[in-house]
Amino acid sequence: MPHSRIPESLVFGPGHALLDQTTGAPTQFADGDDPVRRFLLDDVATPWHSVEHQWGSGHLVTDRGGARWHTPADLRFTEAGPEALHTPLPGVRLVVRRAVHEDVLRESYTLENTAEDPLTVTGLGIQTPFADLYEGAEHSLERAVHAHLFTGGTWAWALAQPMSGQGRCLGLIVREGALGAYSVESRNLNSHSNARGHLVLLVTDRARNPEAFGGQPELRLGPGESYTLVWELGWYASVAEFTAATRPPAVLSAYAAELGEPIVVEAPSVSSPDPALKVEEDTAGRHRVQASRHGSYTLDLGAGARTEVLFHLPLEMVVRRRVAYVTRNQRARERPGLLAHAFVPVDTRTGLTQAANGWADWTDGSERIAMPLLLQTATARGWADPEETGPLLDGWSRFARRYLLDDSAAPRRGSQHWHTGPRLYDTPWLARFFHDRHAATGREDELDLAARILERSFELGGAGHLSIGLSPTTLAVCAALDATGGADRADRLRGQLVDSAREFVRMGRRLPAHEVNYEQSIVAPLLDLLVDAHTLTGDPGFLDAAAERLPWLLSFGGPQPHARLHGVAVRHWDGYWFGANRLWGDVFPHYWSALTAATLHRLPAPLRTADTDRLAEAIWRANLANYREDGSATCAFVLPSTVDGRAAHTADPLANDQDWHLVLWMQTAM
Repeated sequence: MPHSRIPESLVFGPGHALLDQTTGAPTQFADGDDPVRRFLLDDVATPWHSVEHQWGSGHLVTDRGGARWHTPADLRFTEAGPEALHTPLPGVRLVVRRAVHEDVLRESYTLENTAEDPLTVTGLGIQTPFADLYEGAEHSLERAVHAHLFTGGTWAWALAQPMSGQGRCLGLIVREGALGAYSVESRNLNSHSNARGHLVLLVTDRARNPEAFGGQPELRLGPGESYTLVWELGWYASVAEFTAATRPPAVLSAYAAELGEPIVVEAPSVSSPDPALKVEEDTAGRHRVQASRHGSYTLDLGAGARTEVLFHLPLEMVVRRRVAYVTRNQRARERPGLLAHAFVPVDTRTGLTQAANGWADWTDGSERIAMPLLLQTATARGWADPEETGPLLDGWSRFARRYLLDDSAAPRRGSQHWHTGPRLYDTPWLARFFHDRHAATGREDELDLAARILERSFELGGAGHLSIGLSPTTLAVCAALDATGGADRADRLRGQLVDSAREFVRMGRRLPAHEVNYEQSIVAPLLDLLVDAHTLTGDPGFLDAAAERLPWLLSFGGPQPHARLHGVAVRHWDGYWFGANRLWGDVFPHYWSALTAATLHRLPAPLRTADTDRLAEAIWRANLANYREDGSATCAFVLPSTVDGRAAHTADPLANDQDWHLVLWMQTAM
């Protein structure tokens, strides 16, 4: 018999779901051992969180029109649990049921065509507003979660992992039906860079982006027919425990491989809609998958499961082609004097270089420093012709001295005068360029400038700023100073580096905000700093501090069995800041995810394992998806099918700052 009153919570396993008395839907999930952590957004801490985005609300797009559902037409509590009836459109019923089975919360969404005419569904999404946001490092580590999503058809799940990398995870696993995509809502200048937005799990997003995630299905329901999606929510002590519970229908030997090398897949059946992908089954029932050209490919596995694999050119070939493309297409030749030696973004659709237009992330400095570093590192490795790159690097060196550094050796954001004030992020990149130039030319003034840039960085507060590459670059410059009679100068720099590490150990979780309150590109430099301080001093406290913080870094990446996602850190703002489309939303892979790979590669023996090496390799290879066979590239592949209703799952046409991945990989391997 139904009951009139909805309970305040449903207990499942060691946690519970708090229920809304009007909708019967969860408003929060709570872990009994970690009651402070928020697994879902709420309107108290997140003003832009509204009722339309409550867990279990959703939207529907059909040939009869579109609608959202939230407040049920009827709500009752049965012996099994809450049951909500929605009537979003005439002749359409949606019944949402929630019940606890053993240690999991089981939710079912049944869409029924109650009319006498067929119903075609091209959009069906359910709100899952995981609390994936950055309110500051300490708050994030204690209270927030990373949401790792995998919408692989019948092989689909979501994992809400504490940002600390410690404690129980909340896992969602699809048990009936399928998820074909996910979208993001509330991603705009209001939510800005410190929030991922509202995440929506989609049965289909065909109405808004039919080609997303390898193609979106169309649901056809005859009179009286229905479609049911069922998922289970449970608590898991570890990521490994969760992935085992998903009951993977396939095992892949890798998610990315070099052209000519196979990916071996163990699954009942393997196919692809792309004719460039070749699948061969051996006598043991395993499938060897190979491709004839560089690119990402959809892979269909067994009964309705789907993922994506990547086959790529060798690293050397990618670098050579990218160097050729940059030198041909990304130089500011039209400008006068030294300004003509700058490297700038380019729109790969037209071949037009991108003017700064008053937009800091399109300048001829800052992240664009990756391009001269790419040329210089490739040349040092023998992957670029010094006869061709030499004059370009000489010109850029003079340009950088004149326009990217002030008289005190502090960095400027770009050559235009409206870029005022030093940007600490840029100091290690400029110092690395002049250090490497000294290594190539032997000129002492190049090394002196590299050292002065670092010294000026510390004067400006660099010891309290986790600049990307600061620690490894400082050690490289110090080694060069030692070799050229500058040992005293090197010792002072090393001392400042160690002092910085001691201060960050003392601060614990109270990391300072940078351009984003908290992010993976803060934690990776922090680990580099602690590891290097341990190397310099032998102090075991630094090693212990690195061990404590390593889970913070690893938790940014999820275990999705997907070439763009496996181990790749969540980053969700760069399509807007760096791209031409100005599109917010998850960027996968993002080149700064390579920082995780570089940091894992530099771990000392007590922390480095076969798993960290495997993960680093996967991240390096994943980022090769951002380059094309002709040497062009994208600065941001925005993964969700839609972002605030705009079609995404697309590569931004601007080649801008993605070359840091190649630079880091080459530097690490040298």
